[in-house]
Amino acid sequence: METKQLERSLTLGSVVLFGLAYMTPIIVLGTFGILAQMTDGMVPASYLVALVAMLFTAYSYGRMAAAFPVAGSAYTYTRKSIHAKLGFLVGWAVLLDYLFLPMAIWLIGAAYLASAFPSIPMAVWVIAFIVFTTLINIIGLKMANTVNYLMMLLQFLVLLAFVALSIHYVAGDASKPLWNLAPFFRGDMKLPMIMAGAAVACYSFLGFDAVSTLTEETRDARHTIPRAIMWITIIGGLIFVVTSYFVQLAHPSSQFKSVDDAAFEIAKNIGGDLFASIFLIGLIVGQFASGLSAQASASRLLYAMGRDAVLPPSIFGKLHARFRTPVNNLVICGVVALLALKLDVTTSTSFINFGAFLAFSFVNLSVIAHYYVRQRRRAPRDFFLFLLFPLIGMLADLWLLVSLDSRAIMLGLIWLALGIAYLAKLTGFFRREPPELDFVEAEG
Repeated sequence: METKQLERSLTLGSVVLFGLAYMTPIIVLGTFGILAQMTDGMVPASYLVALVAMLFTAYSYGRMAAAFPVAGSAYTYTRKSIHAKLGFLVGWAVLLDYLFLPMAIWLIGAAYLASAFPSIPMAVWVIAFIVFTTLINIIGLKMANTVNYLMMLLQFLVLLAFVALSIHYVAGDASKPLWNLAPFFRGDMKLPMIMAGAAVACYSFLGFDAVSTLTEETRDARHTIPRAIMWITIIGGLIFVVTSYFVQLAHPSSQFKSVDDAAFEIAKNIGGDLFASIFLIGLIVGQFASGLSAQASASRLLYAMGRDAVLPPSIFGKLHARFRTPVNNLVICGVVALLALKLDVTTSTSFINFGAFLAFSFVNLSVIAHYYVRQRRRAPRDFFLFLLFPLIGMLADLWLLVSLDSRAIMLGLIWLALGIAYLAKLTGFFRREPPELDFVEAEG
């Protein structure tokens, strides 16, 4: 297991697909009830706010991926543009997101399956998710990419059917107009509620930044990754806004029999029991596809930190000689996901976005530090590209971060404190710099 080079096999289409699969577009239906309750029936407004905020951050990710086309994502960008110790802490915050996200994804899928098949313990479904996704990712991204194509097709078909049935349902009721601004703007809307909803809605956008960890496996990464990041954000955001708009029209109320199962209630209303069953299948497939992508991205972030000796390189910095994938890290992600056997969905997802928003903020700051400060790119056009746009993105991310519930912020701060303690140990109480990442790839 000594191979030092990841195989460059991914094209623009493959990377976009990978990011969309990570997003799990059908999750807009799975979380609809929660967002509807938080925003008092204005889910599309929250998704629109989240999309605008994420576009600025996606732009910054693209700029940094072009500057540093290597694995490591926000961790690499911050340490190379600002400071090595800050880079470590950002990487630690990203781990909060990446390590626990696969667990949350598999737990949600297992919960739906357990409700559909109550005779089978949920633990069986959790373990099945972990085993199958780990094996596919060990074989390699080519295999994962093929599986993603099939699962993405099914997701989009279910989403299209849900939207079509919602439109048919609304069109058949004269009291419900097909075009209505109420889901986006109302006289009694409350901005803090919309922002709180947007902070949760951003959970659905995490795929755009995940693909930046695949730069060392992408052809012409300097051009492909920035384009892919923007396309993923735009396509995913439009899917979320359009879908939530028509579903909100079909069910304008924010009241449900069960918030967690709101989409099932709506599916039965617009399409009957048969469609509700089809929706369940699509949601489970979406969770599997998302878990596949999330585990792959987490393993590659661990690989970047292990190769840097920030984490023990003998464990985290190795690639399998045959498959050229970070097998140790894939297995570690699977072991962490076993915590799902002891946690519920709410606990496992409550603090994921803390790490994401913190990382997003520093990526925006990295653009300013790298291009505007270090390279002194200060022409009139550069003022917008390298200062104003990333500054807007950073402020939007920080606003979303403080809009999280207090429990999420508390758990995130505890995780960050643990990272500071580990960094102190690693650097002799901050007297030394963390080891530098070797960006020179082996030829072959």
